[in-house]
Amino acid sequence: MVETRGFLAAVEAADAMCKTAPVELVRYEVVRDARVTVVVRGAVAEVESAVRAGGHAAGRVGELLGTHVIPALETDVEILFRGAPGVKPERRSGSSGRSA
Repeated sequence: MVETRGFLAAVEAADAMCKTAPVELVRYEVVRDARVTVVVRGAVAEVESAVRAGGHAAGRVGELLGTHVIPALETDVEILFRGAPGVKPERRSGSSGRSA
């Protein structure tokens, strides 16, 4: 996940993450103080690469607050991301269309 201050930096991060590796854009969340968190999923190495690129891209155009990768997220925790109100539609990236 990548957390930014401001929507522009979040969009830039999401774009860079999806272009860098075949990850799935799971959701984004806007909270108070213009904080935006973008969440992706996929194979650990691909997510690490995507998050690194997303953090770099966000920092170029806005304020990067943090990045974090959780390997092998517990299924019950993942449900929180997918089932919470305001879940945005999934978008798959990469030419293979696969997801881990």
